[in-house]
Order: sequence, then C-alpha cells, then structure tokens
Amino acid sequence: MSTSQTLGGASRCGWVLGPSLDKIIKNVAWRKHSHLVSACKSVLDKLESLTDDASDPGSCSPLYGLSSSDADFLLQPLIMALESRSPKVVEPALDCAFRLFSFGIIRGCEIQESSSLIYRLVDTVCKCSNLGDEAIELAVLEVLLSAVRSPSVYIRGDCLVYIVKTCYNIYLGGKSGTLQICAKSVLAQMVIIIFTRVEQNSMLAEFKNVVVFELLEFADRNLNEGSSIHFSQNFINEIVDAKQSPPDSKHSYDERKNQSVNVSRFSGQSDLREDGFTLYKNLCKLSMKFSSQEHSDDRILSRGKVLSLELLNVIMANAGPVWHTNERFLNVLKQYLCLSLMKNSAVSVMTIFQLLCSIFFNLVSKFRSGLKSEIATFFPMLIIRVLENVLQPSFLQKMTVLSLVEKISQDPQIVIDIFVNYDCDVEAPNLYERIVNGLLKTALGPPPGSTTSLSPAQDTTVRHESVKCLVIIIKSLGTWMDQQLKVERSNPPKFSNDENLTENMNLSEDANFSDCELPSEANSEFTDAATLEQHRAYKLEIQKGIALFNTKPSKGIEFLISTKRVGSSPEEVAYFLKTIAGLNKSMMGDYFGEREEFPMKVMHAYVDSFNFDKMGFGEAIRSLLRGFRLPGEAEKIDRIMEKFAERYCKCNPSSFSSADTAYVLAYSVLVLNMDAHYIMVKNKMTKADFIQNNRGINDGKDLPEDYLGTLYDDIVNNEIKMSAESSALQSKQGNSLNALLGLDGIFNLVTKQTEEKPLGPNEYLIRHIQEQFKDKSLKPEDIYYALADPTILRFMVEVCWGPMLAAFSVTLGQTDDKEATTQCLQGFRYAVHVTASIGMQTQRDAFVTTVAKFTYLHCAADMKQKNVDAVKAIISIAIEDGNYLQEAWEHILTCLSRFEQLQLLGEGALSESSSLNTPNSETELKSSNYPSLKKKEALQNPTVVAVIRGGSYDSTSRVYSSGLVTPEQMNNFISNLHLLDQIGNFELNHIFAHSQRLNNEAIVPFVKALCKVSMLELQSPTDPRVFSLTKMVEVAHYNMNRIRLVWSRIWSVLSEFLIAVGLSENLSVAIFVMDMLRQITMKFLEREELANYNFQSEFLRPFVVVIEKSTSTEIRELIVRCISQMVSGRFSNIKSGWKSVFMVFTAAAADERKSTVLMAFEAMEKIVREYFSYITETETLTFTHCVRCLITFANNRFNSDVSLNAIAFVRFCAVKLADGGLAWNEKSEGDSLNTPTVKDNAFGGQKCIDKDDHTHFWFPLLSGLSRLTSDPRPPIRRCAMEVLFNILKDHGHLFPQPFWASVFESAIFPLFSFTCNIEEPEKDDNHYSPEPGSQLPDESLWESETNAVAVECLSDLFVHFFDLVRPQLRQVVSILVRFIRSPAQGPSSAGTAALIRSAAELRGKLSAEEWLDIFLCLEEAAKSSLTGLTELLKSMNRIEVPDFAYQNDVVDDFEDENLQTVAYIVSRMKSHIAVQLLIMQVVADLCKMHVQSLSLDTFTVIREIFLSTANRSSELNSETSLLLKIEKTCSVLEMSEPPLIHFENDCYQNYLNFLHDLLMTNPSMSQENNIEAELVTVCEEVLQIYLDCAGFGRKAIREQGGSTLSSGSVKEEELAARTPLVLSVMRILGSLERGCFRRYISQLFPSLVDLVRSEHSSWEVQEVLSNILESCIGPLIME
Repeated sequence: MSTSQTLGGASRCGWVLGPSLDKIIKNVAWRKHSHLVSACKSVLDKLESLTDDASDPGSCSPLYGLSSSDADFLLQPLIMALESRSPKVVEPALDCAFRLFSFGIIRGCEIQESSSLIYRLVDTVCKCSNLGDEAIELAVLEVLLSAVRSPSVYIRGDCLVYIVKTCYNIYLGGKSGTLQICAKSVLAQMVIIIFTRVEQNSMLAEFKNVVVFELLEFADRNLNEGSSIHFSQNFINEIVDAKQSPPDSKHSYDERKNQSVNVSRFSGQSDLREDGFTLYKNLCKLSMKFSSQEHSDDRILSRGKVLSLELLNVIMANAGPVWHTNERFLNVLKQYLCLSLMKNSAVSVMTIFQLLCSIFFNLVSKFRSGLKSEIATFFPMLIIRVLENVLQPSFLQKMTVLSLVEKISQDPQIVIDIFVNYDCDVEAPNLYERIVNGLLKTALGPPPGSTTSLSPAQDTTVRHESVKCLVIIIKSLGTWMDQQLKVERSNPPKFSNDENLTENMNLSEDANFSDCELPSEANSEFTDAATLEQHRAYKLEIQKGIALFNTKPSKGIEFLISTKRVGSSPEEVAYFLKTIAGLNKSMMGDYFGEREEFPMKVMHAYVDSFNFDKMGFGEAIRSLLRGFRLPGEAEKIDRIMEKFAERYCKCNPSSFSSADTAYVLAYSVLVLNMDAHYIMVKNKMTKADFIQNNRGINDGKDLPEDYLGTLYDDIVNNEIKMSAESSALQSKQGNSLNALLGLDGIFNLVTKQTEEKPLGPNEYLIRHIQEQFKDKSLKPEDIYYALADPTILRFMVEVCWGPMLAAFSVTLGQTDDKEATTQCLQGFRYAVHVTASIGMQTQRDAFVTTVAKFTYLHCAADMKQKNVDAVKAIISIAIEDGNYLQEAWEHILTCLSRFEQLQLLGEGALSESSSLNTPNSETELKSSNYPSLKKKEALQNPTVVAVIRGGSYDSTSRVYSSGLVTPEQMNNFISNLHLLDQIGNFELNHIFAHSQRLNNEAIVPFVKALCKVSMLELQSPTDPRVFSLTKMVEVAHYNMNRIRLVWSRIWSVLSEFLIAVGLSENLSVAIFVMDMLRQITMKFLEREELANYNFQSEFLRPFVVVIEKSTSTEIRELIVRCISQMVSGRFSNIKSGWKSVFMVFTAAAADERKSTVLMAFEAMEKIVREYFSYITETETLTFTHCVRCLITFANNRFNSDVSLNAIAFVRFCAVKLADGGLAWNEKSEGDSLNTPTVKDNAFGGQKCIDKDDHTHFWFPLLSGLSRLTSDPRPPIRRCAMEVLFNILKDHGHLFPQPFWASVFESAIFPLFSFTCNIEEPEKDDNHYSPEPGSQLPDESLWESETNAVAVECLSDLFVHFFDLVRPQLRQVVSILVRFIRSPAQGPSSAGTAALIRSAAELRGKLSAEEWLDIFLCLEEAAKSSLTGLTELLKSMNRIEVPDFAYQNDVVDDFEDENLQTVAYIVSRMKSHIAVQLLIMQVVADLCKMHVQSLSLDTFTVIREIFLSTANRSSELNSETSLLLKIEKTCSVLEMSEPPLIHFENDCYQNYLNFLHDLLMTNPSMSQENNIEAELVTVCEEVLQIYLDCAGFGRKAIREQGGSTLSSGSVKEEELAARTPLVLSVMRILGSLERGCFRRYISQLFPSLVDLVRSEHSSWEVQEVLSNILESCIGPLIME
C-alpha cells in the first residue's frame, strides 16, 4: 500500500482526507496558519484510529461510515483551509472537497440550512471564487458541479441558488475565455442534472452530458481560445464521469445506491420539484432584468440576461414529457417563461433574439398542446413580424427567423398542428397562412420600385433561405401524408370537456400549484377532418364578413346574416360585435350611429348588454367606449350618448333625476377627456370650470360638487380610451386645427393614448400581452386538436400552393444558383407529390406545367443547366408519383417527346420526318439522316430552324418563320445540346418501362396522355415523328400481363387511337401504325384465351374499323396480309378473335379492287379448309361470321369463280353444321346472345326454337344463299338457288316445325318477292306512262328458266316436307298463284304446273280447310285480275279516240302518247284476260280432280269465282262504246283486238261445267244450294246473249254507227264465236231429267222459240235444237 493511502488510516474518508491534509500542511505557512496546521495534524491522528462503520450505512452522518461528531471534527481543517484564502492551501482543499463529493463520501444529507456542516463547506468553496485566481475558480466550479452531481447529497433551496449564483459570478467575472466557457458549461450541466431529477423526481435519474460546442451556438463563440471548447468539454466530462468511490474501492453499485440520499427522508418527494421550480423562476427573473436608464449600456447585466436565457434554453431543450403532462410545470411556463419571452422580444440584441427563437422552438415542438394561446401570441411577435418586413429587415434577425421556421417545418406534425389549431380556429390567428405568405414576401423581396436595407448578397441569401423553408414545409406535408396513409387509422376516444378544462388559477408569483399529473395530451382532443373543415369554412366566412364590415359595415352584417354566421336579431349582432376580434372600431362607431332602423336596434342592444349597476358614471362611460371609437358626426354621437344615458339611468335609477342629466353630463365628460389629455390644448379645464359647466343640469338643480370633483379627478388621471388591443388595430389619423375646433376632433381625441415615458422597451406592447394572458387565464383552457386524417392536407394546400408556386417559379426563373434551383425543383417535386396524392388536380397540373415550362425544351437555344435539372425533376416526378398524375402525364410526356427530338438533333440521328414522308414505304420505315448540325445545309433545314428559334410551351406545332439561322446561333444551340448528355436514354426509357409498376387506376391516364402526345407528333405538317408511337408499343408489351379488366381499359384507349391514326391521310403513318398493331397483336395472341371471353375480338377491332373505313388500297391490303399472317402463326390460340378475322375478310370481300378480294379469299379458303375445327372450338358464334364472310365473297363482282367457290364453301359449312361439326360449348347453350332471334341473325324479327337447339346457326347460311339468288349473274343465282334448296332438302329433316317457319319467312319467301311486282301495274292501271322498250320488273330480275327452277324447287320442297311445313300452305299457294298471274308465259306455265302437281301429290294429305285456303287464294287472284281489267277499261274510257274512218288527217294529229297508252292498255287487257282464263282453268282442273275432297265452303268459293268472272265478262261485252273504241284503235294500230267474246264464252263454259258436274255428282249438295235452278238460269242467260247477237233477243239490236266494218260481218263472226257455248248449253239442257225440264219449261220456252226463228252460223245449232224439241219438249206436249 502506498504512503498516501496510509496517511488517512483504514476508513474511506481517511483515504481522501489524509493525502489532502498532508499536502495542506506542506503548503501552508506555519506561522501564519498555525491553527490550521494543528487541526490538520489532529485530524490525521484521528484518522489513524477510525474505521468505516458499515453497520449503519443509513445513519445521519454527513461522512460515510463515521459519526456526526467525527464528521464535524474531520471537516473542520478542510473548511479552515478554504477560508485561508491562500491559493496554495485552497487548491488542495478544493481538490479534497471535489473528491469527497465525487466519491460519495459526503452523502445522505440535505443541504439547505446555513447551520449545517456541508452548507458551511459549500459556502467556503463558493467564497473561494473571489480570490481572482483562474485555477482556483476552475476548482470551485469542479467542486460545485460534483456536489450538484452527487446522488448522495441533496442540495436544495437557498444553497442551490447560492451555488448557481456563484457559477454565474464566475462566468460574468471571468477574465479568460476558457474560464467563462467552463463556467457556462458547468451551469448548463447543473440545470440538466437538476431538471432531469425534477422530471423523474429521483436523485438517481440518468442525465446526459452537456455538449459545449452546442452551448456556444448563440453566444460566447468568440471566447474560444484555441482549444477552449475542447478543454471545457473534457473538464465537464471528467467531473460528471468521476467514479463514485476512491481507487481500489471494492464497494458495489448497490452499496453506492443505498448511500444515495433519500429525498423522502427529509421533506417529501415534491421537494425536488419545488427546488427546481424555484431555480426556474429565478432564471426567468434574471432573464427579465433590464438595465436602468442611467446605465443603459450595462454589459454585465446583458451577459447575465443572455446566460439566463441560454440556461432556460438548455432546460427547455432537455425537457421531458412531464413538462406538458404536469399542470404545475405548464403553469410555470405560462407565468414565468412566457413573460420572459414577451419582455425580451423587444430587445434589439441579436443574441437574445436568437435565444428567444430557440426557446420558442422548444415550446412549439414540445409544449404546443398546453400553450396554445401563448404560442398564438408569440408567433406573430417573433416570426411573422420579421418575415413580413421586406423593406428594412435585419439580416441576422431574418436569417434567425428563417432558421427557426426551417426547424419548425422539419417536424411534419408541428406544421399540421399549427394549421389545425390556429388556421381552423375562429378565435385564433391564421399562423400557417401568414407564415407561408411571409415566406413568399421574403422570397420575392421588396416590391418593384422600392429598396431594401440588405446588400445584394444578403438579399439573395435571405430569398433562397425562404424558398428552402417553403420546400421543407411542403416536404413535411408529404412526409406526414405518407405516414398517415401507411398507418392503420385509429379512433382514440375524445377527452371530455371536464378533462380539457382547467380551473381558473391565480398566476401571481407566490401562487402554490398542485403537483398533479394531466393526461398524456393535456387539454387536447382528437377530431376528424370533416369537423375541422367546418371550422375552417366558418372561419373563412367570418373573416370575409369582418373584411366587408371594415369596409362597409352594413354589407358586412348582411353577409354574415345571410351565411348564418350571425343571427338575424339585433341582440345577436350586438353580441357578435362585442366579442369578435378584428373589427375596425371606427367602423363600429359609424355603424352604431346610423339612423336606419336595424343598426339603431343593434346599437341599443349593444348598450343594453352592459350592466352599469352600482358603477360610477366615469367608469360606465369608460367601459362603453372601450370597445369602439365614437364616430365623427355629432348626430351619430348624440344617438349613442342618448342610449347610454337611458341605459345608465335604468341600471341606476336613483343616480339622476332624469336621463337628460346623464346625457348632458356624458357630453361634459367627453369634452373634459379631450381637454385634459390632448397635448395641443394649452389652456386646460380646471375642476372649478368643470363644475361650473355642469350647474343646473339635474332638472335645474346642481349635482353635488364632490360628485363632480371626483368625476373630474377620475377623467383627468385616467384617460377614457379604447382597450389596448382595439387601439392598436386602428390607424392613426392626422389632426389639424380645423378638426380640433369641432366635435370630430374632440371625440376622436378621447381614445388617444397619452404620451408617457416607457418604463421599459415596448412597454405598451408588454402591457397589452399581459392583459391578454390575464384574460385568457380567466377562461377555460383552449382545446388542442390532434388530427391523423390526410384529408386536412387539402385545406392546407389550398392555402400554400399559390405562394409556393410563385416563390419557386420566380426564384427558378431569376437565379442560376445551383443550390437555389435545386431547392426550387425539389419543392416542385414535393408539391406535385402532395397535390397528386390527395387528388387536387388543378394544383397538381399547375406545378407540373410550371416545371415542364422551365425545362425550356420548347426553346432549346436558351437552355441552361437549371433547365436540364428541370428535365431530371420531370423524370423523377414521373417515376415517383406516376400513380397520381392522371391528366398531368400529358405535360411530362410532351417534355420527353421534345427532349428526344433535341437528342436526335444533337446526335445527328435518324429523321423520322423523312421516314414518314417516304412515298414508297409500306411495312417498314425507310429513313434518311438529318443533316449534320455543323454542315451548311443544316442552317436551311426547317426542322432545325424551328427548334433553334423555339416557341411557346403551349404551342402544339412550331411556326416556321422565314429566315435562316446564323452560325453563331447554331454554335450556341449545339453547346446547349451538350447539356442533354447528362440524361441518357436509360432515364428516358425508364419512364415507359416503369409504366408496368403504375397501379391499375394510373395506367389508363398514362396511356391516354401518351396517345394524345403521339397524335400531336404525328399531326405536325412538316415534322411528323413516331417517338411516342414507338413507345406505345413498348408500353403495350410492358403492361400486357395486367389483369384482363385493366388491360381491356388500356386497350380501349389504344384501339381508338390506333384507329384514328390508321385512318390518317399520311400513308406512311398509317402503314407504320398497322405494322405496330400487328406486332402488338402477335404478342398478345401468345396468351391463351379461355372460353366465353370476347377480348381477342375487341383487341382485333382496330383492324376491322380501319379496313371498313379506310380508302387506301395499300392499307386494306396490308391489313389483309397482317390478319393472314396472324392466322397462320397463331391459329391455335385464336378464340374470340375469329370474329374480327372474318369481319376483316368480309370488308375485304366487298373491296373495289380485285387483288384485295383475291388475296382475302385465298386466306379465307385456307381457313375453311385447314382451320375450320378451330373456328368454333370455344365460340360457336364465329360460325355465323364465317358464313357471312363467305356470302360476301360470293357477292363479289370481280370473279365468278370466287363466287362459285364461296357458295361451295357455304355448302361445306352446311354439311359441317348438319353433321355436328361445331364444338358446342356452354356459352352457345347458355348465352342469351345466342338465342335464335332474328335481331342477332338478321332474319326480320321471327323467333325461332328453343336456344338449346342450335338450329339458329342455319339462319345466316340460308338467308345468305337466299340473297344470292338475286345476283345479276345467272350462273351465280342458279348455283345459289340449287345449293339453297339442296341444303334444305338434304338437311331439312333436322329442322323442327317452328324453325321451318323461320326458314320460309327469311330464306324462301324472299326468293319470290319479285312476284309482288306483278301486281304493281294492276294497282295503278289508271296512271300509265310507259317508256318505250321498258320491261316488266319480273323480267328484269329472273329469266324464265330460273323461274321454272325456283317454282319447281319450291313445290318439291313443300311436298317433300309437307308434314313440317303445312302451316306455310297458304303462302306457298299465294306464290304459285302469283306465278300463274304472271304475264310471261314461262312463269305462268310453271306456276300452273307446280300448283296442279302439288295438289295432285298432296291429294290425300290436304284437309278441307287447306283446300279452302287454296281456292281462296285463287279467288283473291281472280278478283285482283278482274279489278285490274276494270281499271284498264276505265282508263280507256278517259281517252278520246277520233273517227279515223272519215278523217284520215286526224291520225297525224292524234298524240303519240295517247296511241302508246291505248296500245299499252290493249296489251294489258289481253294479259289480264289470259291470266283470268288460266285461273279459271286451274280452278276447273282442281275442282274436277279433287271434287270428293271439297267442302261446301270450298264449293261456295269456286261457285263465286265462276259467277263473278262470268258476270264481269258479260258486262265487258255489253260496253258498246268501249268495244267500238277498242276496235278503232286496234284497226289503226294494226293490232289484234282483245278476245273479249272468247273470254266471255270460256267464263260461262267453265261456270256451266261446274254447275252441271256438281248437279250430276253431288245431288244432295245441289239440292241444298239450288244448283239446278242456278244452272237453268245461267243457260237462259247464255241463250239470251246469243239471241241478242242474232237480232232476236230481248235487247235492241246493238248500234253499228261509226264502225268501219259491216254489221252483217260482225254479226256472223260473233255468232260463230258464241256457237260452241250455245251448243254446250243446249246439250246440258237436253241432259236434264224430264221432271227437271218440266219445271223450267216455262222459263226456257221463249228462248227456244227465238232460237228457231234465228239464223245460225252453224247447222249444229239447229240440230241440237231439234233434238231438244224432240226429246224434251215433245214428250211434254204428248203427255
């Protein structure tokens, strides 16, 4: 063991004291300090015998292990040494004291009272600081810090203050910089230790070491003497990190912990905090000391103030959560620190201002929830005031504030909380808005025409720093937004109002506060964005109303009432005016003085809101006028004072005799106030004058002089004026002598402040703020809102986006400074991120557009480095925020397009313009190079000239002005282009590759923008480019793997664009697009498509639309080749795409060029032959499209072989369909689109069979063939007809009956629609204007051979499938009848034969009703024909025919048109007669063949046919004039006459045969229908006609006048013609039974007699007549 260790004995205390006392003995002057030497030796001797008593470590002895008496004895020499004031003695004594405190030997004691031993020790140590020795002072600092640091010693109360004061004095009196820095560091470390223990309420609290360099941030940096900072830091660290036991001590940490002082043992656990509060108050008081007026330049006081503020700053910087959760801590801040900040805010010392800003930052960052009102006060005072001062700012002050704003803005939550709690609070200032606007003012600098006190360099620095602050603000908003969007939303419970409100507290200095803990977020409340939005809207409307009120009060009140921000009653308006802040008090006075009814009611309500009960008159008028300024007009003042007097008397009824007294006295008080307090009034009113002026005003009596004297003193000593807040808001008004003479000057003077000497800096402002704090202390605590809803950002951005845009834009445009431009571009990036993410489209587009404009890509000749950086920013925006850019993508992609063009120019790359304008380009683009920019021809290239000359950003095409570019301009342009080398193709292409990472909502706007930019590129008249078009292919490839729903939305945009470009007039562009589309399609078809999807069809739709609408042969043929190539390469993957494939070929089949048709049919032929099984693999509806395509090919007019082959393929498809060759799937069975309706299959509205029977696929096939039968080429129509009926005949057994009905309606009956044209002349036979050589409609459509084939096929098909097609009987018969009625011989014969044959073959199958239908059709045809014949005769009657026999020259005068009409009528009459006879013949034949199958109704119809025809024929022959006209015309035209007599004879003959046969074969029916009588009557009619012709009839002989033929000749010819009919009649009569003949002999006998008398043209008549007489009449006579 060493010698030093043996000197003190075995105790721990001895280990420390022994060596130190020995050194003291050696250094002390023995003669002078003999008592000290003696005491030291006595202690050394004592120590030899002492050992540590570990049995009672918790004893009250101040020294470890020793008793209290031993402790006093041992420490006495140490105290004496410290009092010796000898540096050689004091130094080891201080070192010993340091070791005693550091090693924890002094422990377990509370140092408070001056009588305690340790207090004496501390006191002597502190007094050693007066020795003036720097080493001693450092040692004192070391001891004091170790004492405060020791957990074993509890220094409190005055002792603690004494220690701090000693350190203060060392700092203030220190001669060297190192000593001062050490003293400041020690003080800082002390407050850190003390207040860390205060917060944790424990002596064992862990604390951190002070950082000396940071401590010197604001002051004393100049004290650094080389290594002073390093020395001070080591000095602090050695003291703080000193071991708790001497070297070689083996005491454990637990022992030392047990040795630490137990605070509760002495004075209770709140003593730590009590001492902390005491120290804090003293620091605040020290910071508020100002120099007196006599010693205004007190440097020591100033340094002490600065040091106090620095220590307060250290405390606030290290403050923990207890400061804003403990009510007492918050109250200390409000009462002392805020007052210190307020008083020091007026000091012009920059260091103090910087410290205030630092302290304020700590308050904002840590205590804003508890100091809401205080922060609202200090923000304008410290920050906004400086920001808004742009004309005469202090550079350091400005930079300090900007630094503070930057630090505040770096915490996103602070920025959010400021806006939520102030800008959204009606009663709070708009701090966020004012900060942003203040930063804008600073960034823009002084207004034009004004100057600033800053140097140019300083002005630039300040501007750039303000821009940096704006950038940090918007960055913080983005950071907060990103955090909230990532974190799961939570809804913490709101605190109740009781928790948010604190009791009213007396903030006097001696107030005692409870040490209660508040909730973690004291007086804070969570809310939602919707509530704050309402608050914000309410505040904005209130502010707007206040602004209107301050301009025109009535308008403002009207606005507030209309928006329901203020009630409509006068009381509510008065309450608003009384309580709301920001109103112009002069305007309030003017409003109160208005004579209108409502303002007067408001004024009355305002005055009535005051309670003047038991209030002195002077105080009452003072209280009233504190809230507004009296108006200048006497009239208005009179109304206000009148109401005041009335209210005062009402509250104090015994004060005056009447209100008049109060009214007059009020005026007197106002005059006195002006007289006493306005400096320009020289002769002041005395008290006697005032009393004299008010004599007799109380109903003729005087008021008491004492009362008036007291009132006088009150007004003179205390001016009546508005409150400080109201006064500060009013603008000062100039005064003049004239104004002083009137009431205006008097009553405006009432509210003027008296000029007093200030008690301190800005004392009035301080008083005002103190009044505010006092008022707020009487109100419940403000609720502090916490919000986590990103929606609030919308309101914040609405406030800041305009200033930020202006600041960034102006700065970026005015400066080339790299750092400044970088900041601006970052601000743009952050602003775009925020506005885009929250969906603020207008703001987002504004920022993006501005950055795009600053790229200068539209005027590259002016490009600088900052513009290249803007391009980089654009790229970054696209990569980082692409998901939210929406329409803003257009600006970004436009920039990329322009950048690429400049890049090509710089590299001398390929000219897309020339490639797109190459006339011979087809599938590949041929390119030629741009001329080198360094060559002479480049100066004449219009593209180069346009790029160099530039244009506006918004110009979609460049204006090519005349003139060349100079070589200098070209060189400058080339040098600028080199800047673009900083951005490579990788960055450019990365945006398009990154498109695959865009979300599903963002990719569609991106594609839309790309299409729009590409369209602008292609529409350039002289410089079309395909950059964006090429990138579109890449984007399509990148995004092809997206989910089908998203890809369909992408493709809907791309397809419309590709269609528009594919139809471009620029052939090269269109070819390029089609080739691009082919590439995309081939890539897409690599993907497998599942069944029942239709996306392939949609994907190929652009091909379909372009080929249908394009007029370019090259494009159409290219599309055909592209589709053919796709089919050959991807046929196995094509599913729904077959539909579009066939639609393309369908359009090609209808092309006007033969080569296109042949090319398309070649591909179609291959598809049908080789890939037919794939066509309907998953989509059976493609079969329909395939058939339609083949039908279209069959309709082509270029090549009959193609048409015939197409028809053959149609038959092949029919075979496949019949054989079940289609791959039926669920979709074809279940999809409603496949329901066999005519709407889907073009069959005219007829419904088919059940959808599960797939017969509806036959519709397009059969209808197509049906339409082909009308082809003008005979081979095609014959082939189509044969194939159609062959298919029906071969596969008709597969069709159910309902389907057959549709087949007939849609495919068969349309074949015979031409027969309807036959009836058209009959329906309009009275209006004829035939052209020479015109043909009938049926003759122009079908030739006779086709007619025969068609009707024969129809008949065969109908007979073959009669059981299935029976319902179509009537329509089929109608068709056959229409054939019969045809004027042409071929169709008529074919129809007749078909009808007869069909009836014959169906004889046993037809029912009575079906026979009836057949004859009804014939009856309808007969009637129609007779009607047509009648109309012809009427037309003939209307034509005047001259007598050609006697006037030969009349023939020439007869109009050619009339002759042609007559000829046509005659021709038509012959046709009608022939048709009618044919119908009669068919009816007769059918009747004879199937008479046994006919019903009574059928016989009735047949009878009607014959009867009507016979009657009509008889009527025709009775028209003598008509017959004569026809005879003349036919004679002139040399044409045969119509066979009217033959027509009549045949009609009667058929009629007679029918009646006779019926009578013979069916007697019962004949009897029921009286056929016998009818037969006799018809016979009689025929005989009578014959007799009339022979001249023996009942009618007169027909006149023959005007006839060119002799009457005898006519008579003989007619008799000869009628003879066969008469013979037939007489034979019928002769065949009647005798009884029958007897019944009708009386009716027939006259005619028979006439026949005997008549001359006959044939001997047969006489012969038959004689037989009748002999066989029939003779027997009757003989009876």
